[in-house]
Amino acid sequence: MTSSSPDVSVVLPCYCATGEALRSVEILRSFLPTAFAKWEIIVVDDGGNDFGANPLPTHPDIQLLSNPRNAGKGAAVRRGMLAARGKVRVYTDADLPYDRELIPLMSEHIARSGFHIVIGDRTLPASVYAEATSASRRLLSGVASRFIGSLVTGGFFDTQCGIKAMRGDVADALFPLVHIDRFAFDVEVVYVALKHRLDIKRVPVRLTHTEGSTVRPLRDAVRSGVDLLGIKWRQIRGGYRSPELDAIVRSDHEAFLLRHGIRL
Repeated sequence: MTSSSPDVSVVLPCYCATGEALRSVEILRSFLPTAFAKWEIIVVDDGGNDFGANPLPTHPDIQLLSNPRNAGKGAAVRRGMLAARGKVRVYTDADLPYDRELIPLMSEHIARSGFHIVIGDRTLPASVYAEATSASRRLLSGVASRFIGSLVTGGFFDTQCGIKAMRGDVADALFPLVHIDRFAFDVEVVYVALKHRLDIKRVPVRLTHTEGSTVRPLRDAVRSGVDLLGIKWRQIRGGYRSPELDAIVRSDHEAFLLRHGIRL
């Protein structure tokens, strides 16, 4: 990252949700300058093709990327994170469901405390929800978390929370390894991070509102199950090797030892 890079990039994947995206961009355009000297917002239209009639505000730090067809949230996030220039890059849902104050908090953990990735975790005791979720949705979420934890992430925390942040060089090295285009892409992001021993910080989240879900439980459960098996198969075949991520971890460890005068 250069000194001219934005302090933060916020990536919003969007599919047929122009109204939510436009409202979120206006909120972020007002909020980000209060926390960052330099910032950018990247909206990725994932094949909805509905921004022509409802354009984003004209601003040098607001960018629209358009996929010609609907490829999936994972594909949209990947494109946005790789196009971003920020020293810290955050992705979240187009309707900004979580408290916007999380963005500077997550950035602080990365820029000041040295974490590679910061992940919202809805299971932490301090996490707060604006409204109760249905029993069926809680059951489905719990079953999915147990399945993912046992099969893929070794009992790791909430992989599916819709806000994550990472250092820019980490994003550049990690996202080319992310192949899943739909709902299970978040699991793959966490899996790759764990495999390369990146430093991960969990933070509680405050859900400020909920929109209608586009998830179809049976169909998406089958798709996600196939994707999760694909993660294991890709790992067996060496598909997640990354000299770039390994070099980042090694360099940061050496810098830590040097700063603290530690010799091994």
